[in-house]
Amino acid sequence: MSTAAAPVRQLDAHTVGELREAAEKLLAEFGMSATSPGLLARIRETAAGFSDTLRHHCRPVDTADGLFVLRGLEVDDTEIGRTPAGWATAGDSGALYDIALLLLATVMGNPIAWEGQQDGRFVHNIVPSPGHETEQTGASSTVLLSPHTEDAFHPGRAHLLMLGCMRNHDHIATTAASVRRTRLTDADLDRLTRAVVPILPDDAYEAAQNFTDQAPPAVPTLFATDDGMTLRYDPAYTPLDDADDAYRAAYGRLSDELARVSVAVSLDPGEVLVVDNDLVVHGRVPFQARFDGTDRWLKRASVRVPGRRTRPPAEAAEHGYGQAALEAHPS
Repeated sequence: MSTAAAPVRQLDAHTVGELREAAEKLLAEFGMSATSPGLLARIRETAAGFSDTLRHHCRPVDTADGLFVLRGLEVDDTEIGRTPAGWATAGDSGALYDIALLLLATVMGNPIAWEGQQDGRFVHNIVPSPGHETEQTGASSTVLLSPHTEDAFHPGRAHLLMLGCMRNHDHIATTAASVRRTRLTDADLDRLTRAVVPILPDDAYEAAQNFTDQAPPAVPTLFATDDGMTLRYDPAYTPLDDADDAYRAAYGRLSDELARVSVAVSLDPGEVLVVDNDLVVHGRVPFQARFDGTDRWLKRASVRVPGRRTRPPAEAAEHGYGQAALEAHPS
């Protein structure tokens, strides 16, 4: 794994002030809740009036790395209070930054939420939680969070994933690897672009795991677009034992390549990592949580980009295991 720096887009003081002032006005108008329909409507109106400079910083990911770090926001470690013990107890902690993240997300596309995850919130709190240390979810800590496509099981998954850092005293790294940095043979590409095995819902979606109305759909791992390869990858929830030896071997070589090109991104407070979810798999290195209010704390937002053609058309017929995505600003 490389520790090479991720591409950085630096916000100047004027642009940071523009974003913060907008977030503070919305917080004063709507209170501490970052989930009300009225707030979501006003976020869209506000984002539409942002300067060309701020909008330029929110332009699409434009390198084969498939990611960038937006830098310049400030987070007061004392002002934000203790790291929540879990998403369910976080409430509206750090609500100002929820709004700031949603404003940025709205410039980039349409923020989405999930009925079956974190009570349908449009911004998630990613914190280590007691009792979840070894799970393959954002609440884990002591295990490697395996590289994966966010919500890979669902056809309505985000095109962009945003991770805003609130606290990271221990410099815990997010890992990221772009499929466009990998090298695979034509034979492996041929196998992995076929729909052979499904991707099952992860542990964060209990209702989806119990969905039995229809059989899990087989999905391709790779998809060739006019702009290059994209991927849909979550080995922790892919029943590879159901595939033949040749497919498993090709999948293993893809995993090795993703590990080879993986980079480690250690976010500082105020930094926002933006990941193209069609190009890049992400994860997290293991760490020892203290559960004392000072642990790593991220905010997560998911974004759909209207009109993107980065996925097989057949995905539209998938059942999504009964999970519904909610759009903040439906077209």
